Amino acid sequence: MKRIQNSLVISMVAATLLASTAAYAAESANDIKQRIGRGNPAAGKIRSQFCQGCHGEVGLSVEDLIPNLGGQYAQYIAKQLHNFQSGARTHQIMSAVSRTVNDTEMNDIAAYFSSQNKMHGNGSGNNPVGKNLFLKGDAGRNIPPCMSCHGENGKGLAPNNATNPVIGGQRKSYLRAQLQHWRSGERSNSPGGVMNKVAKTLTDAEIEALADYLSGL
Repeated sequence: MKRIQNSLVISMVAATLLASTAAYAAESANDIKQRIGRGNPAAGKIRSQFCQGCHGEVGLSVEDLIPNLGGQYAQYIAKQLHNFQSGARTHQIMSAVSRTVNDTEMNDIAAYFSSQNKMHGNGSGNNPVGKNLFLKGDAGRNIPPCMSCHGENGKGLAPNNATNPVIGGQRKSYLRAQLQHWRSGERSNSPGGVMNKVAKTLTDAEIEALADYLSGL
């Protein structure tokens, strides 16, 4: 019941904000980089209470299509919030909610979720097709190994990283949906469009396999 109430409140707030807020002009990557700074996790815990209704108190989400944020890179979280705010990335709820916070609050929220235990799956990441694509890619189709950007087991490469997120242990439905969005062009906020280029070569079965493999790590 609480989950349903949270969803209704968020939907109502989002609808109100979307109706009353003018569209933000798209920002360049350099503009956003200048706005991302070191946040305060303690302040972020307080400011993120509204976020926790969907993403969970410690960054483990309450629904399959909502991403886990626990242990995600702070700069990546902040960049996505800025992208939602500017219109570089769109989502009915997130585009509206992002416009209710300033740069300092975004950085604090990002720092809080980043400071939590890193997201993890249930250990079932044994899909052979997904594992092969993640570890080896497909040279014949110019698909690089996913691990070259996302690290071993998808747990990331470098903490001060605004572009290559932790994806190992992420929600399966969310991973599947994002790969589909990259492929269709609905989402296009990766550097140089690299994720669009990669996803366009993937079949439905391969997207399913990657989502299955990564979500279990």
